[in-house]
Amino acid sequence: MCAGKQSVLYLHGKGGSAAESEHYKPLFPDCDVIGLDYHAASPQKTGAEIRKAVETLSGSYDDITLIANSIGAFYSLYADIDRLICRAYFISPLVDMEQMILSLLRQTGATEDDLRQHGTLPAPFGETLVWDELCYVRTHPVSWHAPTRILCGGNDTLVPFDTVRAFAQKTGAQVTVMKSAAHWFHTPAELAFLDRWIKEPWTKTE
Repeated sequence: MCAGKQSVLYLHGKGGSAAESEHYKPLFPDCDVIGLDYHAASPQKTGAEIRKAVETLSGSYDDITLIANSIGAFYSLYADIDRLICRAYFISPLVDMEQMILSLLRQTGATEDDLRQHGTLPAPFGETLVWDELCYVRTHPVSWHAPTRILCGGNDTLVPFDTVRAFAQKTGAQVTVMKSAAHWFHTPAELAFLDRWIKEPWTKTE
C-alpha cells in the first residue's frame, strides 16, 4: 500500500466533466481530489493527456489513487500509468473497445469493410465508430498491473459483463455488481451503493 501525501485523480465518462470529482471529496478527506477535463478523444492522445497529469501529480504526491468512469477507464488503460498509481477504482468501465466497436457496428447493419472505406460511421447511443481506433486497439493489447476494483451494474446494456469479467480475470481486479443498476450510477440509491463501495478498506493483498 502507498502512504504519504495523497491525491485522487478522477476521470469522467463521455459527456461528463472534472466537476464530478466534487462528489468524491468527502469520501477522501485526507486526500487532494482532482478532476481532469481531458480534451482528446482517442486512446493515443487522451492517454498522453492522462499520463502527463499523473506524472505532474507524482512530482508532488507519494500516493495517487485513480477513479475512472466508463470511457475514462478505457483511456486510462492506454496512458501507461499503472506503475505510477497505487490503486484504481473503475466504475462501469469500458475495458474492451474492440468488442464495443464490433457490437455497435453490428447494430448499424454495417460491416468492417464499410467502416474501413468510410473511416467513420454513426452508431447507436450517439457514438461514432472510427476505423483507426479499431485498428489501434487490435494492435495494442491492454497491459494493466495496478491494484484495481471494478463496480458495474447488473443492467448495464452498454458494457457486457463478460468483458468486465475477462478483464478482471486477466488483471486480478475485484468486481462488485449492483444488480439493479445500469451503466450510469446516478440515482440516490446507486450513489449510496457507490459510496459504500468506495469506503470499503483495501486489504494488504490488493
